[in-house]
Order: sequence, then C-alpha cells, then structure tokens
Amino acid sequence: MRTTLKQLRYLVAIADEGHFGRAAENCFVTQPTLSAGLQELEANLGVQLIERTKRTVLVTPLGLEVVERARRTLAEAESLEELIETRRSPLTGPLKLGVIPTIAPFLLPTLLPKLEKGFPDLQLYLREDQTHKLLEGLAKGEQDVLILALPWDIGDCRSYVFADDGFLVACPPGHHFAKETSIKASALLDEELLLLEDGHCLRDHALAACHLNPATTSPSFQGTSLPTLILMAANGLGITLLPEMAVNANLLQSLNIVTRPLAETTGTRQIGLVWRRTSGRGEELTQLGQFLKEN
Repeated sequence: MRTTLKQLRYLVAIADEGHFGRAAENCFVTQPTLSAGLQELEANLGVQLIERTKRTVLVTPLGLEVVERARRTLAEAESLEELIETRRSPLTGPLKLGVIPTIAPFLLPTLLPKLEKGFPDLQLYLREDQTHKLLEGLAKGEQDVLILALPWDIGDCRSYVFADDGFLVACPPGHHFAKETSIKASALLDEELLLLEDGHCLRDHALAACHLNPATTSPSFQGTSLPTLILMAANGLGITLLPEMAVNANLLQSLNIVTRPLAETTGTRQIGLVWRRTSGRGEELTQLGQFLKEN
C-alpha cells in the first residue's frame, strides 16, 4: 500500500469541489491525471471513495471519513514543511493572509509598506472575506494566518492580539448626541441604530461594546458595508457605531457627520492574528504579531 500525499490532495479537492474538472484546476493537473490518481488511491485502499455519475460526484460514507483524515494528514505535512522552512529563515517566502472587510481597508494601507520594509523577502497573498469564511479557509489550509477582530469563536486555533480598536458613535451634526462630549451606552436604546447585517463580526462587537445582547437586539437597519451605514446616518436616518480605525483612516472625510466616544471604557474590539494550532509557523507568526504591535 503506497498512499501518497498527492493522491490525498486529489481526493480532498474532489470532495470540496464536487467536480473533477474544477478539482483538477485547483490541483494544477489535468483531469485524466487527477482521475488516475484517485483510481490508484482507491485501488491501494481496496475501497470505493467516490461515486461517479454523468451529472454528480458523490463521496461515499467511508470516503467522507477518509477525506477528514486526509485533511489532517495534509495539514501535518504542510506544517512539517513550514517548520523546516521557517527555521532556515523566518518571515520569508509566501504567506497567505486573510483579513476581514472592516479591518482591511483601514489597516493594510499603512501596514503593508512597514511589512515590506521590515521583511523584504516576505511575499504576502491577501484575501478579504467575512470571519467565518476565512476561518473555514484557514482550516482547509487555504490561508496561513488571519487578521480578525476578537473575541470570536476561533475553535482550536492560536491567536496573538496586537491592537485595541474602540468604537465611536456617529450621528449628524444636528443630532442631540452632537452636543455631548461622550455618549452613555444606555442612551443608544432610544435611538434608531444602524448596524451591519448578521454575519459581520463588527455587528456583534459593536453591540457588545454597548453591553447589548446581539441575540435579542434588532437594529432598525442592517447594512452590508460601513460606507452604507455612514451615508444613512449622515442623511439623518439614524445613528451608527464605527470602529476608531475607520474614522482615523478618514472614512468620514467630506461627509456631514460627527463622532463621539462612548462613556464606558470597555467599548473596544481586539485586533489579532489567528493561525492553526498545528501550523509549523507558530513562532514566526508570533514574531509577526509582535512586529505589528510595535508598529
């Protein structure tokens, strides 16, 4: 029995894509090569892992178990390679970095030049997506490390917090909040609150900063992006909560809107790196987190 990592990669790709053609593209091989690799794997194991029909590709019950073990095996093999590479020269070569949309446009423009200067041999490959999708990609090995807003359920992953990001109340200049120097969280209950829709971690963090339960609080409007919320607030349709990071990045420039801090000092979210516990790059990712904290 000679099961290879290449065969396991083919199997996992087929299971993920449900299509031989797309799986072959993801593995950078031809479809006949991928099919032959799968057949060799099934012959070696003496079992059927994939059911093939003209229209669908189904993973057998036993195949599902093999796929999950194959994922762990591939992750361990990748970690072994990473460990050896990072011992040779840390923070060099390719690094797949995932960032959420409520951080990426405000942090990366200032962060990337510093990273390029501090680690000139580091090759960053960036992906922007929502937290749950990035975590799924991290588990599959599609990402090496993520920049997320915490606290969040990151499962069996490691994290390194390198910054705190507070929240500001944003409202039109004519709003009664504009006359205050700071806003009590309890005062928000009587306002038209504009927040991002479910699935965006910023929504839950903003509500938590105001000591409001995300499970029982239904904002009057749920948007898909911060610029949408800001325009709604600027037009007098309600108030919103914005991360300081976004305000400091001049997101409100030329808009008819003012911001006020929360009176409570606990209204923050933490910005941190998240990576797989099994990653062989743990030490260098901690080093990266320390660099980000210093900068």
